[in-house]
Amino acid sequence: MQKPVQITFRNMDSSPALEARIRRRVGKLERHFEPIMSCQVAVEARHRHHHRGNVYHVRIAVTVPGAELVASRDPERDHAHEDPYVAFRDALRALIRQLEDHARRVRQDVKHHEPAPVGRVREIDHGAGRGIIETADGREIAFWRNSVVDQAFEHLSTGDRVRFAEAVGDEGPVASTVYRLGKQYPPD
Repeated sequence: MQKPVQITFRNMDSSPALEARIRRRVGKLERHFEPIMSCQVAVEARHRHHHRGNVYHVRIAVTVPGAELVASRDPERDHAHEDPYVAFRDALRALIRQLEDHARRVRQDVKHHEPAPVGRVREIDHGAGRGIIETADGREIAFWRNSVVDQAFEHLSTGDRVRFAEAVGDEGPVASTVYRLGKQYPPD
């Protein structure tokens, strides 16, 4: 961290034990994103309630290249925030999620999904409730009535194009999910 952590206590006495925990845990934030330029933590005791004790609001602001990330938790919604350590833990978890998301954006990580394979229905037996898909590379994939999405099994016929998710069955490859492509089947 380029600047030392700034910790502020509002409406409460400072706590050396809480301050030590904050410094120790904030010091580990660079595991999630580096470099962190600055970090400010504010621990605030909110007003007293008649039926319970103080609730604590913790706000953590971190400056990283290109962004300022802020995490806080609304203590009014959570009775656990009557403990300042729990309020800090919850705010820190939220900040860590933000840091990880920011790191992914900076690295331009994008999930790449393989397109689902496409084939044609080679055989279909409506009475037995099963069929066979032939893939572009000539493989045969078995499927059953319950693997066809939107109850479209009865509307499938030989030659229909389908998209499917392949799995390994007891007797070879099977289609665990089958989507009919192209023309829409008539409504029931």
